[in-house]
Amino acid sequence: MSGSASPHSDRERLLPPVAAEDFGLEFRVVARGGIRRGIRLERAFWVSLKQMAESRKCTIGMLIDEIAESQAQTGNLTSAIRVACMRGLGDENLTLRRLASINTISAILLACPSPAFALASSKKILTFNAPFQQLVKRQLPIVPNDDARHDLKLALDLNVADIFARLEANGEAPVSTGFVIGAGDRRYRGQLNAVRAPVVEPELLMAFVFGG
Repeated sequence: MSGSASPHSDRERLLPPVAAEDFGLEFRVVARGGIRRGIRLERAFWVSLKQMAESRKCTIGMLIDEIAESQAQTGNLTSAIRVACMRGLGDENLTLRRLASINTISAILLACPSPAFALASSKKILTFNAPFQQLVKRQLPIVPNDDARHDLKLALDLNVADIFARLEANGEAPVSTGFVIGAGDRRYRGQLNAVRAPVVEPELLMAFVFGG
């Protein structure tokens, strides 16, 4: 055999790949309030500090100054910076996970006065709001009252993969498409705007009905 297999070659990776340059130490001089600090950190931590500074609308020097003041007793500024970066990313990730949830999507749909629903890549309707349920009951009265999803069939003029591709190409601008929902022998045709739902995995669409 020409080579050995990676431990992760036969299964999905658990972590994103790490580039070799992320390990390289970079020395920078950071000045703030007349104090100059020479700091040597891995490039990945400088990138993290830059992102944190941009999100907080401050400078890297301001962040490091705050870290230095709060961790003065440790005497190890570089370690304190690394810990602060990890905590900052952890807090940000927790916030994003709370926002990127089916509960948040449901809340957005509930706040919408027009019919709306969330759609998986398999075209399965995951959640919907009351106006959409009323639309289905009005147009397709044979659907059971307790849940509009079970017997509902949905078809889009654009397939879901094309919608995601257009969202990516157009800066996430809403994509309009026709759709048909049906149950039994009854059909209803309408128009909707589709946007990407604020979740990472799995990819979902939020669909807002605007005409029929």
